[in-house]
Amino acid sequence: MAHQATPTGGGIYRYYVLIMLMLTFMFNITDRLVMSILIEDIKAEFLLSDTQIGLLAGTAFTAFYLILGIPAGRLADRTNRKNMVAIALSLWSLMAALCGAAVGFWTLLLARLGVGVGEAGGGPPSVSIITDYFAPHELSRAMGIFAVGAVLGPVLGYAAGGLIAESYGWRWTFIILGLPGILLGIILYLTVREPKRGQFFKPGAQQGGDDTQQPFMMTMRSLWKNTVFRRVVLANSFTNVPSFAFAIWMAPTLIRNFDVTQGEAGVYLGATLFVGGVPGMILGGYLADFLAKKNPKWRPWYCSVAMALTLPFWTLCLLAGSLELTLALYIIGYVLLVSTQGAAISMVQSSVLPTERGTASSISSLTINLLGYGIGPALIGLMSDNWADAYGSMSLSYAVITTVVVSLTIAVFLFWWTGRAVTDDPATV
Repeated sequence: MAHQATPTGGGIYRYYVLIMLMLTFMFNITDRLVMSILIEDIKAEFLLSDTQIGLLAGTAFTAFYLILGIPAGRLADRTNRKNMVAIALSLWSLMAALCGAAVGFWTLLLARLGVGVGEAGGGPPSVSIITDYFAPHELSRAMGIFAVGAVLGPVLGYAAGGLIAESYGWRWTFIILGLPGILLGIILYLTVREPKRGQFFKPGAQQGGDDTQQPFMMTMRSLWKNTVFRRVVLANSFTNVPSFAFAIWMAPTLIRNFDVTQGEAGVYLGATLFVGGVPGMILGGYLADFLAKKNPKWRPWYCSVAMALTLPFWTLCLLAGSLELTLALYIIGYVLLVSTQGAAISMVQSSVLPTERGTASSISSLTINLLGYGIGPALIGLMSDNWADAYGSMSLSYAVITTVVVSLTIAVFLFWWTGRAVTDDPATV
């Protein structure tokens, strides 16, 4: 082993680690999505199209993630994971701050590429650490708490980003929200202990049992043959496509379709995500754990039901005639969608060997980012530009609706299909 692992058990310290990793995830999402509230300012200053904005907001971030994601996951399976998280957090925070120094499309693109480089090394070791601090029967709720970072990140990016941008401009917004992540990285490095790898793993559930990492191709073959892992990764990837579509395009949609300022749009969206997202993440994890005690298949089946219920709310919210109804429909759909994330993340981690968890997480993140960030935002921007002559300011709404209907319909089927692969043995998921 390349590091000194620390035995872990119960106690309050593991929740401190969980909160630190949740805050890391929060800055991860903040640095990705703060650009959403700044889109109209950047578009006006650099004279950009929606297609170019989609490339900046999503594709640029994803490019290096696709290259470095799996190597980062492999590294997380054999080295000190908390050091990886601390270094990655500091790196992407610095690159996010440097976005404020951009002088045009290409320099901003390069800075966004740098954000993707850092973030590729943050997610896989984080979820692997949590899996070694919490037992399987409490993993969904732990991952639900961790996933609260995905709610607080947009809240910080939208609300604080909108207000800062109105007062100091979009450049200072990147700088002010980027630099605190460097401080958090230092604190995490100094205070978080590396846990013993695989301490809750039961060799009877799957083949293997030691903490020696297998060769890369052997690991990839093992994951490919893992039906539960393969299906849940695809299902959660299609779940996140509309989530990222709204995260990136909801603010400019409100600004274009309703008489709201940049700061107002940020506060409205920040409050909406906080009120709906935090309880949705946590309660969804508890509910999935409760249902899985009766039948393990209910983890993926719960996700399938939640996606089916999300679909009409998120479709109708972009067709509503008032700001209030738009936000009300959006928050209901958002609660339902985010309530699945604790269960989805825990299924990815608990269905694989301990020495495969970093690689499994990186493959999951890579697939989510490829569909949700790499393809989704640019495709929506392209549709919006092409439909602008026919539909005017509603072209962006119609582009998002098309994405929501297609991706959530696929997610409903894939989560149901995942349940078909889960056996009655809780150890399989």
